[in-house]
Amino acid sequence: MIKRQTAWMAAAVSVAALVLAGCGGGGDSGSSAGGGKTKVVVWDGYEDVQGKNITALIAQYNKEHPDVQVTQLVSSSDRVLQKVLTAVRGGSPPDVAYMFGSWSPNIAKIPQVVDMSQYVQESDWHWDDFYEGERQAATVGDKIVGVPALVDNLAIVYNKSLFKQAGVAPPSADWTWDDFRAAAKKLTDPSKKQYGWLIPADGTEDTVWHYDAMLWEAGGDILNSDNTQAAFNSDAGVEALTMLKDMAVTDKSVYLDTTNSNGTKLMNSGKIGMLVTGPWDLSSLPDIDYGVQVMPTFAGSDAGHQTIAGPDNWVVFDNGSERKQAAVDFVRWLTAADQVKTTSLTTGDLPTRESVGSDASFRKQLEKNLTGSATFVQNLANVKKARPSVDQYPAISEAMGQAIVSVLLGKAEPADALDEAAQTTNDALNGG
Repeated sequence: MIKRQTAWMAAAVSVAALVLAGCGGGGDSGSSAGGGKTKVVVWDGYEDVQGKNITALIAQYNKEHPDVQVTQLVSSSDRVLQKVLTAVRGGSPPDVAYMFGSWSPNIAKIPQVVDMSQYVQESDWHWDDFYEGERQAATVGDKIVGVPALVDNLAIVYNKSLFKQAGVAPPSADWTWDDFRAAAKKLTDPSKKQYGWLIPADGTEDTVWHYDAMLWEAGGDILNSDNTQAAFNSDAGVEALTMLKDMAVTDKSVYLDTTNSNGTKLMNSGKIGMLVTGPWDLSSLPDIDYGVQVMPTFAGSDAGHQTIAGPDNWVVFDNGSERKQAAVDFVRWLTAADQVKTTSLTTGDLPTRESVGSDASFRKQLEKNLTGSATFVQNLANVKKARPSVDQYPAISEAMGQAIVSVLLGKAEPADALDEAAQTTNDALNGG
């Protein structure tokens, strides 16, 4: 999340410069990759098992589609947007690129990006089968700028042994945040430097998106319905941040990870009872017996269980009609249910399609590969909202992050901190 946020902020400036420079279309419209085949060039940042999986899928596609030649260029995902912008300026963008969902507002401004709206409505795409939060993250205004490539979410990962030692019942799906707070307090033992919960407290987007999920569960939103004004300084926003304050300042049951680097290390050493984290951390917890449960709800809120995802997308570029259609067809195949299932079982990534995630036999097999992963799959049903697709989001995130940390450190009250962040947000939205 930190690297994505940094890359995102730089991207906002780069895309603006690109658009202001009036760089239009003009990618290589040639279709031949040798032997009369239509070439499709894919840029991605996959490595290790993910890299082997995408390479195998591309080989399979080429074998099944002898009139097309798909090739890939692998480089750091954090640098893909900058590389794409450079290629667009030079008139040679890729045909398909793996790009962070947080970049969607910036990607939408690139003239060569293909609006997928007309394609995904075709029946064989089954667009509604992608989880709602994924579809929201790929949509900017009336444009669909990508097709879901990767999804994750946040849930409670807890140390079963510490719960047993403290005489606390494990988290359940009926837990409220009051239950979470009470458990964290009982799990805290200052003499052992043991805390009930650890939260990223460096003010980055990682801090913010932990709060976002709580905000939504309390019934609030980040911005108003037309994205013109801050909404997080509502009663719901104050309720969510007050819960964090009560735990961090009053109970002192939260380890504030101000460097955002100690989560799994302290969890593995038995110093933390609970993390609210994603499936990417499960393989980093070999030293403890852990369990996974969905996030709590706020008592009295109708919002129910919610979580947050960081969906990433396959983005298609227009390099002439023939290559564009070939790229669209490849992405359609790559993101179809069969390939989504293969990818999840091979890599451990969560499935991007609901039809795959709702398959009990699939979840059982995934759970066998990695303990706790099935709960994260089921938790995708709680991805009901996405962060707003606005150019100003980096500034909004920074303001919210500073507000949250100031409260966690006991330097500000929730309402005052959120009001100040809301004013910064409104100034940004109004061109300030």
